[in-house]
Amino acid sequence: MISTRAAMDTDTMQRIGDQLGTNPAGLFQDADGRRYYVKTLESPMHARNEMLAARLYALTGAPTLTYVRTTRTDQVATEWLELDKRCVAHLSEHERRQAQRWFGVHAWTANWDAAGFDGDNQGVVDDRVLTLDLGGALSFRAHGDPKGRAFGTRVDELDVLRGDADNPHAVRLFGDMRAEDIATAIAVVMRIPDARIRAVIDEGGGSHKLADKMIARKADMAARLTAMASTEAACAPTT
Repeated sequence: MISTRAAMDTDTMQRIGDQLGTNPAGLFQDADGRRYYVKTLESPMHARNEMLAARLYALTGAPTLTYVRTTRTDQVATEWLELDKRCVAHLSEHERRQAQRWFGVHAWTANWDAAGFDGDNQGVVDDRVLTLDLGGALSFRAHGDPKGRAFGTRVDELDVLRGDADNPHAVRLFGDMRAEDIATAIAVVMRIPDARIRAVIDEGGGSHKLADKMIARKADMAARLTAMASTEAACAPTT
């Protein structure tokens, strides 16, 4: 979710806590007592990339923390929430299935860090499972390195997020999804019109090249969905 409030100046706010992840960051409080977690990223390009990811997640309805614009172009801020749970390992079966509904969104946006390096990128507030950080989506890895050609028009994440031994928490979260679960998760992305994808990326300062890529990735997911349906039909018993 993206807040509609005006960009806030973190230089006028009080820092009341230290960083929780790998990026330089801290917990800040404004004059009205509202708290925000603020990350300072490597460049304005990194910050814009994460804000674009937040816009795309919001477009699909996938639950995240609420992102707030800042006056510094190299910062990303989210409204602070006290979590009831934080970690894939602590999710109940019901919560894990809830998180799986958004698997297609993670795959579409190439969010390799959907589960988190330590399983700590999924949290629960009021029985709702949220993705807590989107820094690993789109063009950059969670640590800031560019993905380059690994972020292309093929959505290999549909397989990789469920089976990569180097990403064990993602496998724990998504690895047991059935074909029908994957199809349902892909359908979340399929229902978004191409024109809305292009408009949201343009509004967030993204390039036409990125919009073309995200539309192509959506088309690749649609083709995979068709292939899955064909395979399922071919394997169905005859009467």
